[in-house]
Order: sequence, then structure tokens, then C-alpha cells
Amino acid sequence: MSENAPLHPSIVALVSLAANIASNHPKKGLCQLDRLRGMAIAEHHIATVVEISRHIRDEAGQMLDSQFDEQSQEIPDTGNDISATRSKEGSLPADSCCSTTAGGQSCC
Repeated sequence: MSENAPLHPSIVALVSLAANIASNHPKKGLCQLDRLRGMAIAEHHIATVVEISRHIRDEAGQMLDSQFDEQSQEIPDTGNDISATRSKEGSLPADSCCSTTAGGQSCC
């Protein structure tokens, strides 16, 4: 295969689906899902991409929330304890590179 050969359409659709899910795009990747099914891509392959994408999206949200909680402690107390109402379950260490999805898939 030539180094300048275009990506196979199924790869493009999988990447686009993942990006839509991970970014919380309003279109949700449903168009790509239809394309993938039209290309007869195995449902378990699609499910793996969806699981990893959701995991990355959720992981990013947890990290942003954790950073907000840390930085919000620097804001003078107004009587509303933000950190007391937020669960710390599932938060990641700041130095964590990659974790595994609930289904055991690696996102790296």
C-alpha cells in the first residue's frame, strides 16, 4: 500500500464516530454509525469504539472537574461548599496517562 493512500472509509467513519462521542458533538456520530453498519462493520467493533470514546469523554470531564475543585478552593468561601456536593469516586490522579474502561478496554 502506498504511503499516500487514503484511509479506508471504515477507518474514517470509526475515527469520526469516536471524535463525535468524545467531544459531545450534538450530532452524536449517528451518521457515522449508519455508515459503519452499511459497511457491515461488526457490531462488537463499533461497541468497542463507543466504549473507549465514552471513557475518554468521561475521563476528561472528571479531570476538568477535579481541576476546577482544586482551583475553586482558592476562591474565597461564600458559604457554598462545592466540593462537599461532588463525589470523588472515579476521579483520576493528575499524573495518570491512561486507564481502562469499565469493560476492560484500554484507551491507549
